[in-house]
Amino acid sequence: MSDDRKEKQAIGLAYDGVNAPQVIAKGFDELAEEIIAVAKEHGVMVHEDPLLSDSLARLDVGEEIPRDLYIIIAEIIAFAYLLDGKFPASWE
Repeated sequence: MSDDRKEKQAIGLAYDGVNAPQVIAKGFDELAEEIIAVAKEHGVMVHEDPLLSDSLARLDVGEEIPRDLYIIIAEIIAFAYLLDGKFPASWE
């Protein structure tokens, strides 16, 4: 019998506000669940997007995201900042 379920994956990114976001954690199945749980425990936004995670899963830990993902990652980071009540100084 074939198991057609897709493995769970989690890719953690860090952004220092200057350089491109970088992969800081990566895991599949049970490790993915642990990464997500730790992120949520620490108030880190978790965004689920299978296509994006498939692209990010190809990267190694420590690697910066590729240029072709800058816009989508920037939009997610900006949205996370807004949800956290952080706004650009020019908005005040």
